[in-house]
Amino acid sequence: MYISITGLKPKGFFSFLKFWFLAIPSFRQAEKSKGNIHTSTKQMHGYQCTVSAWESREVMLEFMRSGAHLKAMKAFHSIATGRTYGYESENIPNWDEAYTLLQEKGKDY
Repeated sequence: MYISITGLKPKGFFSFLKFWFLAIPSFRQAEKSKGNIHTSTKQMHGYQCTVSAWESREVMLEFMRSGAHLKAMKAFHSIATGRTYGYESENIPNWDEAYTLLQEKGKDY
């Protein structure tokens, strides 16, 4: 399966509000998307983090490039900073593992 980890930090109060306005529909879209196995979210060290597991990288990319998630990605640079990391795995990481991977291997945006 393909694991996607994201950690985003809104740039300020109004960005925080806009972030949640965009993030909630995007999260709901992920939960209902074809090929989604697991989706969870948690605040860690000032980051709004998500961990999702997909049947394949291809189905994750279909989700990422459509609907509410695409709208959120287009607004991202104006409202937040953050990191992402994706990889193939047989296991879904726990939150501590996910945050460590994000910090050690994630790509900054």
